[in-house]
Amino acid sequence: MRARSLVWRRLRGFTLIELLVAVGLLALMAALSWRGLDGMTRAQTQMHQYSDDVMALQAGLGQWGADLDALVKPSDAGPGDKFSTLDWDGRALRMLRRGAADAGAGLIVVAWSRRVVDGVGQWLRWQSPPLQTRAERDLAWQRAAQWAQNPIADDAKREVRVAALDQWQIFYYRNDAWSNPLSSAGVASDGKIDMPDGIRLVLILSAGQAISGTVTRDWLRPGVGIAK
Repeated sequence: MRARSLVWRRLRGFTLIELLVAVGLLALMAALSWRGLDGMTRAQTQMHQYSDDVMALQAGLGQWGADLDALVKPSDAGPGDKFSTLDWDGRALRMLRRGAADAGAGLIVVAWSRRVVDGVGQWLRWQSPPLQTRAERDLAWQRAAQWAQNPIADDAKREVRVAALDQWQIFYYRNDAWSNPLSSAGVASDGKIDMPDGIRLVLILSAGQAISGTVTRDWLRPGVGIAK
């Protein structure tokens, strides 16, 4: 009789309470595992986003310097031409620069500006197609100014978003000092603005990016020394 009782205990299996406890433990382990995986996924996504933000800003600053390095001198804009190849109107910085070697002969107009896009302030760059004639250049110069204020569909397609931006400022280095580009300093008697010796870019980047706060970038014309 005693032997039969021992056999019965071995064969009866788990009780309902034991099964509920086991199921509860499995559910708890699954929830903890899911939270851990979800946290790892979010961290990886944020890391990728931060990496993209850093690379985009670095590429933007590199392009900014490249545009200025390729800037056309006013005397090279055309024979007898009083065209200013660099202009800041308080909203956009426009410049006439040499095109890339693989873009064909001609110059291009480039503009940098800040504009709200989809509810977010963005630092933007716009570039015209290669320009062959003075008429094309003048038209592209006007379109660059219009693009900074209220772009048409065709011009909006030519813009590139660089970084989320709260504010930005531009300063010219002229007469051994940094000054507002809109000041009368550096304006010749014929109304043409002389090329500055340097340009200071001040960006106030929006919070929530890999890099936020104030970023300052100085560009100097070759051979120019600046006393800070």
